[in-house]
Amino acid sequence: MLKFIGSAHGDAGTVVLLHAFPLSASMWEPQIDFLETAGYRVIAPHVYGFDGSPSKPGWSMDEYAHDLATLLDSLGCEKVTIVGLSMGGYQAFAFWRLFPERLASLVLCDTRANADAPEARTQRMEFRRAVEENGSGEAADRMVPNFFDRDAVESRSGLASKARGIIVRQPAEAISEAMRAIAERPDSSGLMPQITCPVLIMNGAGDVVTTPETAASMQAAIPGSRLELISGAGHLSNLEQPDLFNRLLLTHLKSH
Repeated sequence: MLKFIGSAHGDAGTVVLLHAFPLSASMWEPQIDFLETAGYRVIAPHVYGFDGSPSKPGWSMDEYAHDLATLLDSLGCEKVTIVGLSMGGYQAFAFWRLFPERLASLVLCDTRANADAPEARTQRMEFRRAVEENGSGEAADRMVPNFFDRDAVESRSGLASKARGIIVRQPAEAISEAMRAIAERPDSSGLMPQITCPVLIMNGAGDVVTTPETAASMQAAIPGSRLELISGAGHLSNLEQPDLFNRLLLTHLKSH
């Protein structure tokens, strides 16, 4: 069973928070506290092998979606809003494809629908080998510099330290397996016109990993979806601008 943080209690609805690579669900702490105070049941699972979740060699995004459904069943959650950031967005697309009837709404943050191009997949495989050889610090060295708004990099030093701390405590094997799953994820572009639940897309205006242009193309493809660009934020928009992120998320939840 996937390990999670959050609360299994709340009357306003259930929100599932799916984290970015190579972080854990602890990246969602500003949202967990906020949503619980607002009366929501909040479930933020760690991906396989991260922060105590059981490892699963060779896992896929579809497997993760099935195990997430099993976790929700065990908690008595029938219909949920899924909030997925970066890798969490890939998992959210998989959940929609397999369990569309269980989604009250979707919130896609700093993510993309398309699969890796061959060059990007080759780069991920090189990244994976480097992590296996050098440890989880290799992932932190490569990822953290691209996480935050480059116009505010000096003021993000505390966040960078926090992100690095989360990454380096993860087993290199778990990071490697997550990278492989990302590289092998299916293309979800064809799903977007079929999504019928309410969708909010949030993206850091300064995100260089998944750009505002990528977010805009998703918004154009998903019927009735709404796009919010978050100023002063890069790839981890929930951490860089938590107050604005939380307000936008709560407005979305209350409107549906």
